[in-house]
Amino acid sequence: MPRAPKILIIDDEPLMRMSISDALKEDGYEVFETASGREGVSLAKDGSFDIVITDLRLPDLDGLEVLKACKRASAETMVVLITAYGAVETAVEAMKYGAYDYITKPFRMEELLLMIRRMVRLRDLEQENILLKEQVEGRYNFSGILGKSEKMKETFEKIKIISQTDSTVLILGESGTGKELGANAIHYNSPRKAEPFIKVSCAALPETLLEAELFGYEKGAFTGAVKQKKGRFELADKGTIFLDEIGELSPVIQVKLLRVLQEKEFDRLGGAGTISVDLRIICATQRDLRKEVARGVFREDLFYRLNVVPLVLPPLRERKGDIMLLSNHFLKYYAGLYNKNVTGFSAEAMELLLKHPFPGNVRELEHAVERAVVMGRGEEVQTIDLPEEIGGGDLSDCLKAIQSVHSHERLTKAIRDFEKQYIVKVLEETKGNKTLAAKLLGVSRKTLWEKCKMLEIVSDAKDGGAGEEGKL
Repeated sequence: MPRAPKILIIDDEPLMRMSISDALKEDGYEVFETASGREGVSLAKDGSFDIVITDLRLPDLDGLEVLKACKRASAETMVVLITAYGAVETAVEAMKYGAYDYITKPFRMEELLLMIRRMVRLRDLEQENILLKEQVEGRYNFSGILGKSEKMKETFEKIKIISQTDSTVLILGESGTGKELGANAIHYNSPRKAEPFIKVSCAALPETLLEAELFGYEKGAFTGAVKQKKGRFELADKGTIFLDEIGELSPVIQVKLLRVLQEKEFDRLGGAGTISVDLRIICATQRDLRKEVARGVFREDLFYRLNVVPLVLPPLRERKGDIMLLSNHFLKYYAGLYNKNVTGFSAEAMELLLKHPFPGNVRELEHAVERAVVMGRGEEVQTIDLPEEIGGGDLSDCLKAIQSVHSHERLTKAIRDFEKQYIVKVLEETKGNKTLAAKLLGVSRKTLWEKCKMLEIVSDAKDGGAGEEGKL
């Protein structure tokens, strides 16, 4: 099921803002509101809105500044300016900065709705054309790395440049960002792509075994060495070797690796002759090697030899525009793997995915989607199918709330206590945004305001910009 276009309204006139909001919601759009230009810029900074409708004159921030900030966050965000008749020249000037169009007060609501429908149709056509083009070029899927955000486009361009050289590469990034996929992309887009690509996890083997694996050994070099064995460096001759978790190397192996980097030669364990190799070395780590050097556990000269061309893979929280692309990719894969008829995400489930920080990065997202496919019972992934840490899960929150209720309390009080705890929890999860909280709770803003008043729930809650009584 396609995601409903996400629209942000920024207007300090409550009646105008709520009239536009209600009309857009009637048309099936997902709508957020704010009366503040600065708050609007803050909401739009992750580039998650398809369309932003902003008044040109706002009390705290000029509409042009809002426009520029939105386009900096995402060039794909379409911005419409609402302007008074006397400011048309300014609105026309805004077109030079990337505004899609402007509408002059007073206007008929149907006029604005027709404009938004045209924008959505244009967006859908552009995305379809871009998707076809990108699929042909392989830019959304660069050797297994998925991404269409600006950060990932920059990463793809760096990989293209790096892959055409023989320089040593140090891939940096948090766990789960796809460092091995980055190494794959460099090798398989390089002139060495037809040659061996050998991978070694430096954290998976103890020092003695890792040394033997890397450099090989002669027959009789140690107990159990009943025949000669070529090491990984030798097997990677003419190709590429990828050393994952390079920060785990012992001092002894660090010295030997330095020689390989400098001289492109090494000795097998127990060997008398020197072996020369022609290979490219790619390393990866989630550790801060500069700090490891300062601590004295990693050689400084080796660090500088490895850090010739650093490639930093961004965490998922810095490329939120890729969450939907990745989620749908994993959904399709695991639905096929487990033979499940799951075709998409509910709007609420996708909203939870989009707002989750994903400390485990792409790997965490993949596991979350896999769980959702396995646990799901319908054609759409629902919030209950997602892991609890993302905001989904089972009835554990209800059970905890029930357990906190004192026994022998009257039913009405028990219900009241549970209702209060649940509303407070949702408000905490939405960081006080009562508009979003009301949507997640399945009630109107007015109903939520009345509940908060009745249950004496006090918060510094935002309403997404309503500005009326009770911030609803």
